Parts: sequence; C-alpha cells; structure tokens
Amino acid sequence: MHEHGAPTWPRSVVELVEAQRALAVAKPPRWHPLAEPGFLAVGAVVICFPRGMSGPGASGDRAWAAAAVMRGRRTLAEATAAGQAAAPYEAGLLALREGPLLEAAVRALNETPDILLVDATGRDHPRRAGLALHLGAVLDLPTVGITHRPLLAEGNWPADRKGEAAPLVLDGEPVGAWVRRREHARPVAAHAAWRTDIETAVAVVLQTAGSHRTPEPLRRARQLARLARADG
Repeated sequence: MHEHGAPTWPRSVVELVEAQRALAVAKPPRWHPLAEPGFLAVGAVVICFPRGMSGPGASGDRAWAAAAVMRGRRTLAEATAAGQAAAPYEAGLLALREGPLLEAAVRALNETPDILLVDATGRDHPRRAGLALHLGAVLDLPTVGITHRPLLAEGNWPADRKGEAAPLVLDGEPVGAWVRRREHARPVAAHAAWRTDIETAVAVVLQTAGSHRTPEPLRRARQLARLARADG
C-alpha cells in the first residue's frame, strides 16, 4: 500500500467536496487482475459503532474498524483499529466520519490485498466519488463498494437466479449493479470505485468466496469489527 503521492483525508466539508470533485474526474489506470478469481487476495474493511446509538451519529462517537484478507476460503490476514468518528454522519460526506479509521485498519494488515471490498458506495454519489472510491485512492488500492442498497442510483432487481445482475443508474449514467449471489435472497449493490468499472465490480462480487448474499471477506471483516466492539 503505497503512500507517496496519495491523497489524504480532508478536515472540513469544503475540503472534502473539493477532493471528491477531483477524484470524480481522475483517470487512474484501470485494474486488471493478475490471477484467476479464486487465487486473488480479496480484502474487505468495515466499521461499526456502539449498539443502541440514537440519532444519525456525532463527531467523537466510538468506532471499531476491521479488515480481512482472504484467498478463496482461506484467511490470510486480519486487523482491527479502534478510535473515534472524525465527524458527524451526513450523507455524501461519509469520508469525513469514517475514512481515517478505515484506512488505519487496512494499513494494519500484514498482507496487501489485490482488491479491497468496502462497505460504502463509489460512483453512486452526488459528486461521483463515494467513500469506497476515496479510500482506494488514499490507499492506492483498487476498490469495489458493496452495500445493501444504493445511495442515489436506481434500478430494478435482477431475476431471482444466482449470478444475475441488473444496472444501477444515476442521472442516466450506469454507476453500479444489483448482483444476486444466491437465489431467494436480496441482491447486493456492487459499486464501481477506485480503478474498477461496473463489470469488474460484478465479477468480483460473484466470484468471491462464500454462499451467503454478502461476499465472505466482507462478512469476516464485519464479524471482526463486532468482536472488537464487544471487547470494548
């Protein structure tokens, strides 16, 4: 994970909006996997906050981030980072709140993933630069966003068959896709993010290990974050 020349986390809304606009028009080289899907080291990072929080969240909230790297069903590395939310929650400005702690968890890994799954959007964003994209730029890692629902984009669910996908569109522009990882289960939203396009996002979501509706590395990272929270 290279730090030289990579962007950092803005300290204010004005700085973040400016950074997002710059990231939205950046043209980094497209990521092309060097290994077959089953041999890729797929990372994931998740953040969680205290149980029973009321309201949308404030600056200073306690937070636990966790990252995991898997090759197929084998775990290669795990790491956690605890701290405080750097800003209150506000849609479209999630990087201010969560970015630094997510970065800390990924940088604590002793194995660099080939690609990183992020519990956030990418191009599905008011300025086309959501947290999944921003984090990838900061870490200099290709990223794919995976969420339960889109932020602004819209699109019909795909057919109820494993492997089906359907476009998510924002202002007439495809920015991601609904992806069905298993039959009779709600699809996940896959988001093109840093150095990835929609086709890559869909492929990674479908080819990553696990039979659950959520890819296994993301499930593992979420478990780790919750365990860290339970340990206080």
